[in-house]
Amino acid sequence: GIQIRVLDVTKKEQIENLAKEIERIDVLCNIAGFVHHGTILECEEPDWNFTMNLNVRSMYLMIKTFLPKMLKQKSGNIINMSSVASSVKGVVNRCVYSTSKAAVIGLTKSVAADFIEQGIRCNCICPG
Repeated sequence: GIQIRVLDVTKKEQIENLAKEIERIDVLCNIAGFVHHGTILECEEPDWNFTMNLNVRSMYLMIKTFLPKMLKQKSGNIINMSSVASSVKGVVNRCVYSTSKAAVIGLTKSVAADFIEQGIRCNCICPG
């Protein structure tokens, strides 16, 4: 019964088109990501923007698009991929990656707190 779709999670239009095709969603796994290697001095602005767009903004877009369907169902599970390289632990040469994964933890906690009463669970996994 699992259905899998391929899309660019940084493209709002693709996400919205996918949402039109899906009537019910029980689990949303946000796992797309990119690991930039380097300190803040080795992280150029395009690196920062790309990493934050893929690692954080894509989760925002996916949750914002699919959460209303879960709320209508009064149930749903959102799973976000973070990392111990985040607010959990500082890791050498992972400046923007760790920053983006710390943001994922914050996003997860916010969504979890806001929607648990409506039957929506939101958790993140922090491997490492």
